[in-house]
Amino acid sequence: MTDQAQTNGDQAQMNGDQEQSFAELFEASYAGQGEPVNVGDKISARIISIGPDSVYFDTGTKIDGVAEKKELLDAEGNFPFKDGDSIDLYVVSKTRSEVVLSRALSGAGGLEMLQNAKDAGLPVDGKVKETCKGGFSVEIMNRRAFCPVSQIDARYVEDPELYVGNTYPFLIIKVEERGRNVVVSRRVLIERERQAATEEFLAAIKPGEEVDGTVVRLTDFGAFVELTPGLEGMVHVSELGFARVAKPEEAVSVGEKIRVKVLGVEPGKKPGQMKISLSRKQTMLDPWVDVANQLKEGEKFTGKVVRLADFGAFVELLPGVDGLIHVSEMSYTKRVNKPGEIVQVGEEVSVVVKEIDPAKRRISLSMKDAAGDPWLEAAAKYAPGTQVTGTVEKRETFGIFVSLEPGITALLPKSRMSAAVDPKQFDKLNRGDAVTLVVEDLRASERRIALSPLEVREGSRNEGGGGRENDDWKGYKAAAKPVEKSSNGMGNLGDMLAQAMKGKK
Repeated sequence: MTDQAQTNGDQAQMNGDQEQSFAELFEASYAGQGEPVNVGDKISARIISIGPDSVYFDTGTKIDGVAEKKELLDAEGNFPFKDGDSIDLYVVSKTRSEVVLSRALSGAGGLEMLQNAKDAGLPVDGKVKETCKGGFSVEIMNRRAFCPVSQIDARYVEDPELYVGNTYPFLIIKVEERGRNVVVSRRVLIERERQAATEEFLAAIKPGEEVDGTVVRLTDFGAFVELTPGLEGMVHVSELGFARVAKPEEAVSVGEKIRVKVLGVEPGKKPGQMKISLSRKQTMLDPWVDVANQLKEGEKFTGKVVRLADFGAFVELLPGVDGLIHVSEMSYTKRVNKPGEIVQVGEEVSVVVKEIDPAKRRISLSMKDAAGDPWLEAAAKYAPGTQVTGTVEKRETFGIFVSLEPGITALLPKSRMSAAVDPKQFDKLNRGDAVTLVVEDLRASERRIALSPLEVREGSRNEGGGGRENDDWKGYKAAAKPVEKSSNGMGNLGDMLAQAMKGKK
C-alpha cells in the first residue's frame, strides 16, 4: 500500500469515527427522556422559557412543548409561574418540531379525537350556547353536545341562564351515532378536582390546627363550614363562641368567613366521607381572662337571663360570661320560692355585681340591690303617728299583715284590734281590701312596723300604752305628727296619749 493510500484510509476511518461519536452524543443527549407523547396524553411539563405570548416546556421527550401564555393566567389575569415550575397539561397536537400543550382539549377536532378524549377521560373545553329541555346545548370541537342540567355543576342549579355564554371544561361521557349524539358533564370534573383537593387537604391537616372556612349551611345543632371545595366540617352550636346561643344563626350567617380549629377527623358513615369536627370558640380569646377589667364589684349592669335553676337564675353580662342571681337576691318586696316567679329566660334584667371570682369563673349578682331596698326610706315615710293606707295581705291568729308598698309589710296586732272603738270592722276585712291605720311603732333595722286603729276605746290605755277620750284621739290623729320616742318604755303611742291627757287637764 502506498503512503497516499494509507493516508486516505486513515482519513476515512477518522471521519467514520467522528460520525459515530456525534451520533452517540446525539443519542446520549436524549437518553432517559422517556417515551414519545401522543395527542390526548396528560403530562407534567417543566417551563424552560417564558415569552411575551407563549411558554415553552420540557416535555421529557426529544421535542419541546409550547402553550399559549394567556391560557395559563390566574383568575386575576396574572401569570403565576416562573422558569423551572412544572404544570400538568394535555397534548392537543404534535408535529416533528413541537408539541402543542393546553390545560384542556379544545378547538376543532375529528371524531377520532372526540372518541379518544372520551376513552382517556380527558377534559374538553366547551361553550354553553343555550338552555334546552333538560339541560344545555354545548359547543365542543365545533360539534353540538348535550349537558344535562344535573351535570352542569356540583350544586343545585337555581338559574340555568347564568351558565349560558360561559366556557367550561367538560368530560365526554357518551359519543354515539358517529358524533351526532354527544353527552358531556362538567360535574364529574368538579367532583374529581374536589376529591383531589380533599385528599391533599386531609393529608396536610391535623387535629389542633386552625384553618379558614366559609359557613355554607345552618342546622338546629350547628353550622357547616366549607374548608376546601367539596369538603365540609361541622361546628356544634356549643363551639360557635363563648356566648351562649340557642340557635346557630345568632352567632354566624351563611356566606360568612370564619376561623376554626380542627378538633377531629374520622371516616363518615358512607364510603369516602369524612367527619370533621370544628370549633370556632377555641380560636377566640377567653372572655374570663379580662373580666376583672370589665366588671367591678358594686357596679350596676344589665344582662340577659340565659338559664334558670332551682336555686337561682344565670345572667349573661358579657359574651361568654355568666353570673348567678341566687333566689335570695331576687327581691326585697316578696318571698321568692322559684326563680321563674320573677324572671324568664331571654329577659333583660338589672343587677348589681356583689362578688367576682375569676379563678373559679363565678360572679354573684343581686337583683334586689339593683332595684333598691324600700326599707332604706321607711324611717322618713313611716314615722310613728303617721296615718297610712295599705292592703290586707293575709290574716293570722295574732293579727293582720298589711302591705303598705311593695317590700314593706306592717302588722296590725290582735291586741290593737280589740282596743278599737269598733273591733268588728276588722273581722270583715279580706285579702286585698284597703284599710287606713296609724303607725304605732317602727323598727327599720328589724324591718318591722306595728299599726294601730285610728280610733280606740276609752280605758284601752293599758293595751296601747296610754288612753284618752275618743274625741281627743280623733283630734290628735288628724294632726298625725311624729314625736320623739318615749323614755318611759311605753312607746310613741303612749307619749302621744299622755300629752293629750295633760292638755285636757
